[in-house]
Amino acid sequence: MGSGQHGKGIALYLAGVALFAGNDALGKWLVTDYSVAELMLIRSLGAGVLLYGLMTSMGIKLALPGQRWMHFLRILLLSGDSFAFYFSTKALPLADVMTFYMSGPLIITAASAFLLKERVGRRRWTAIMVGFGGVIIALQPTSAAFSVSALVALFGAACFAFAIVITRKLRDCHWLSLVAWQFIGCGIVGAVGSPIGWVTPTLLDFCLMALVGLVASGCFMLITKALSLAPASLLAPFQYSAIVWATILGWIIWHDEPTLPIIVGNCIIIGSGLFVLYRERSLKVEVNQRIEPIP
Repeated sequence: MGSGQHGKGIALYLAGVALFAGNDALGKWLVTDYSVAELMLIRSLGAGVLLYGLMTSMGIKLALPGQRWMHFLRILLLSGDSFAFYFSTKALPLADVMTFYMSGPLIITAASAFLLKERVGRRRWTAIMVGFGGVIIALQPTSAAFSVSALVALFGAACFAFAIVITRKLRDCHWLSLVAWQFIGCGIVGAVGSPIGWVTPTLLDFCLMALVGLVASGCFMLITKALSLAPASLLAPFQYSAIVWATILGWIIWHDEPTLPIIVGNCIIIGSGLFVLYRERSLKVEVNQRIEPIP
């Protein structure tokens, strides 16, 4: 698979991360009044409407080809990721939670090297570390980042990172089926936990929770498809672009003027991503499906 497919994968991954930026903010706003499990349940119902329509029209079946334990592990990891993210945002500022989730590229890159046998050179490692430094500068995590909720956020980030690696491993499975199964898992977790502290949502809030599911399913469809086209270690640094989109949306919607640390941090993040993209385009080599030789 050549660099052309890699470029398509990067574009899809960037689009998925951009959608997540607005989706995460809406989810945090909703869990102030409703339980995490309730949001997960209704969110999954909203996603199910879109996924059912797409799978029916495309003739895709809910199959789990290959090693089923790997599919179940992926479903568990993504369910854990969703629960941990929304749970931690109830107690932490969104910026703090995003700081922990931005450790994902480091985990993805390390796991890709050991589990997928992708070769990750020192230049890509350096770009990822520099990008994470930009995240810290931009977000400036508060003292609340050192708490039990912070540990939950870090757990969620690890779940998401390992799920990304497994998704790359399962790239021969249809991406739409993979997304559908993860929302089935989240829906089951939500159905089990939602009776505890259930608050009947207003029609507007119900529609907003369903919208979170629709947008989230779109995000994961883009990301899952991207992982079928490009190595996980190559895509990992582009997760940092979430901070850039969060800054832009905050400025447009809430008129939050970017501070100097945010501007500097975003410039560093953009620079690290552009460097990875430059290395990918300049080398222009063919890669093996299992071994990624681009340093």
